[in-house]
Amino acid sequence: MQKVIVAQFVSLDGVTDDPDGSAGTPNGGWAFRYGPGPVAGDKFALGALLRTGVNLLGRTTWELFAGLFASREDDFSRALTAMDKIVATRSGVDVGRWANSTALETDLVSTVRDRVRHQDVVVTGSGCVVDQLIAQDLVDEFRLLVFPTVLGKGRRIFDAASAPLDLTLVSSEDAGSGVLRQVYTRRR
Repeated sequence: MQKVIVAQFVSLDGVTDDPDGSAGTPNGGWAFRYGPGPVAGDKFALGALLRTGVNLLGRTTWELFAGLFASREDDFSRALTAMDKIVATRSGVDVGRWANSTALETDLVSTVRDRVRHQDVVVTGSGCVVDQLIAQDLVDEFRLLVFPTVLGKGRRIFDAASAPLDLTLVSSEDAGSGVLRQVYTRRR
């Protein structure tokens, strides 16, 4: 059995909404106020998972990433483009815009349960997808980039969790500019 890994930008108070500002929310763009260091390249230390795992994305995140990474030529962008991607969407998407992408054709939860038997499933961004997986107790690991800002309102990473959600801190390291890369696993 492999793992379901959630990789998220998160504010100090747990908000995950609009870190890059592309959604136009009043507090959007908060992650990019700290310079390129904490957000560039393989910021979540996915490493080999980029070759062996599958990336599960909601439609909105997929569209954003397809526009950003599909044509870039740096090592991280090429690895992300080469990675298998599943797009969870109800409204459809032109998966041909980004290589190795497939639209989810079955139930999200059953797809994740089936995939995780064979390979790691990495969920980046995609708040609605993350909410469903947390609610079904399917997330094994959280890789968070915690930014030193308090936003006060917005979608929070653990809004769908049934309290308590017991986690173990596996690592915490400086990602630059006061941003921490933290990895937590579920206590089962």
